[in-house]
Amino acid sequence: MDSQEAATSIERIAGLIAESRRLVFFTGAGISTESGIADFRGTGGLWTRYDPEDFTIDKFLNSAESRRKQWHIFKEGLMTGKAQPNAAHLAIAELHRMGRLDCVITQNVDDLHQKAGVPEDKVFELHGNMKRAVCLGCRRRYPFEEIKTRLDAGEVIPACPNCGGTLKPDVVMFGEQLPYRVLEEAGRRSRAADLFIVIGSTLVVYPAAYMPAYAVESGARLVIINLGETPMDREATVLVSARAGETMTAIVDKVKGKRDI
Repeated sequence: MDSQEAATSIERIAGLIAESRRLVFFTGAGISTESGIADFRGTGGLWTRYDPEDFTIDKFLNSAESRRKQWHIFKEGLMTGKAQPNAAHLAIAELHRMGRLDCVITQNVDDLHQKAGVPEDKVFELHGNMKRAVCLGCRRRYPFEEIKTRLDAGEVIPACPNCGGTLKPDVVMFGEQLPYRVLEEAGRRSRAADLFIVIGSTLVVYPAAYMPAYAVESGARLVIINLGETPMDREATVLVSARAGETMTAIVDKVKGKRDI
C-alpha cells in the first residue's frame, strides 16, 4: 500500500469512526506482535516449537505428565507480564476515553487491552486470559504471578490451595469450549455494531471468526487492518495492509481533528 493510498484509507476510517455510534474492535495475535508477543502460528511462534496436541484439554485433565509439561511451557514462555501495550492498544483505549468505543472482542490472552486503559467490562476475551489460573474444582481464580512464584520455587503441578483441586491456566485449550456467556455477549455486540474493525487476525479460528460475519450480516461496515489476507477481505469497506500501531495512531489523530472542527 503506497503512502497516498494509506492516507486515503486512514482518512476514510477516521470518518467512519466519527459517524459511528456502536464501534466494535476485534483483535487477534497481529495486534500484539508489536509488543513482542510472537504469533502462535507465525515464525518463532509457540506452535513452531511445540506440538499443539500437547495443549489439548483432554491431555491436561487425564495425564499428570501432560499437566507437568504444560505448566513448564507456560512458566518458561507464556506466563510473563513483561509485555506492554503498543500504539495500537493505546489508540483503542484513547477511543474509549473519547466516548467512541462500544467494546473490544479479542482472541488474545495477554491482558494488553486492559493494561492500555480499556475497562474490563468492555473487553470480551474469547480465549481467556493468561494473567490468572482457575481451579477446576472450586472455580477460585489466582493471579499468574502467584502461580509462577510457586513454579519457580520447584512445584511442577500446582494444586489449588483452597480445595486441593486441579489448577489450570485460565485460557481456552484445544478441544475446550469457549466461555458461553462471553461468546454470547460478543455475538450480541457484533450484531449490534454499526462499525466493526478487525486488527491483526487472519479470521480463520472459529467460533471467534464468526463475529465479523455477524456484524456484516446485520448491516455494519467492516474495516480490516491486517498484514495478511483474510476470508472476509471482500466484505470490507476499507482494507488496510499495514502495521497496526502506526495505522491506529494516525486514525485516532484524524478522529481527534474531526472532533475539534
